[in-house]
Amino acid sequence: MHCTRRHLMALAAAALAAAAPGFSHAQAKTKVAAVYTVPFEQQWVSRIHKALKAAEARGEIEYKASENVANADYERVLREYATAGNQLIVGESFAVEAAARKVAKDFPKTAFLMGSSGKPQAPNFSVFDNYIQEPAYLTGMIAGGMTKSNRIGMVGGFPIPEVNRLMHAFMAGAKETNPKVEFTVTFINSWFDPPKAKEAAFAMIDQGADLLYAERFGVSDAAKERSKLAVGNVINTQDKYPDTVVASALWNMEPTIDLALKKVKDGKFTAEDYGQYSMMKHKGSELAPLGSFEKKVPPEVVAKVKAREQAIRDGKFTVPVNDSQPKSSAK
Repeated sequence: MHCTRRHLMALAAAALAAAAPGFSHAQAKTKVAAVYTVPFEQQWVSRIHKALKAAEARGEIEYKASENVANADYERVLREYATAGNQLIVGESFAVEAAARKVAKDFPKTAFLMGSSGKPQAPNFSVFDNYIQEPAYLTGMIAGGMTKSNRIGMVGGFPIPEVNRLMHAFMAGAKETNPKVEFTVTFINSWFDPPKAKEAAFAMIDQGADLLYAERFGVSDAAKERSKLAVGNVINTQDKYPDTVVASALWNMEPTIDLALKKVKDGKFTAEDYGQYSMMKHKGSELAPLGSFEKKVPPEVVAKVKAREQAIRDGKFTVPVNDSQPKSSAK
């Protein structure tokens, strides 16, 4: 009996050993952490958070995240997540670039995927960016066709490349459909200060702007209160502002996040620039449906936008990337 029992235990152990590699590979969830300097609902971060929550809902990852992390605490929180054995750490390192790169150097086996204006850092620090200048150009075309005063107000967070390129693309699109349009540009020097953005927008409306580019939260509130129009950025808020937000350039982080997760799972994650996966050809960005404004945008403008959108998708039109600080042209 004893011999038979031992024999059975040995067989069971052998069967487990044979099954283990395949089983653990199929079942093991990738441990992912994210460190954000702003709230989850802030436009930019909400898109990363959404893509990671979708992977979590599919059962692919274990996901932990910290929001509103002060710049001074960023390095400490990154280190804590890396020490805890997270395989992929995601975040935005614009104001904390040096700290994030230092932590990545100290944890070469951990994959880092960071929003950054800088270059990848071997072996494990990849960067991404919201290269959504293509739909931003298309929203500009719509804005040019909708303004009656030919004055557009633009409120941005900081004049960094990620913001500047979208503003320039929007402006170029507006000029295509309306060469007479003039712009007033203001930066509030914050990523999340809706009251300040709202005040800046009110000042532009007082100067004659009848359409506002809402790069930050707060701008659409000002437009709504004064019965003006707004164009959204990164997310679609038309459901909250059905009579205000004409169009939005949407950022979809799923292509970037899903590719990084696959590479981590396959053991093939290296230092790369994921920026291209935010472009329309990778479904990383798109023009939001016109929705409540479908019948309000002039048909000839809609036709021009659709033709331009197709040209972008076909690779026949390239939206220029201009990272320099945009300036006001309104007198």
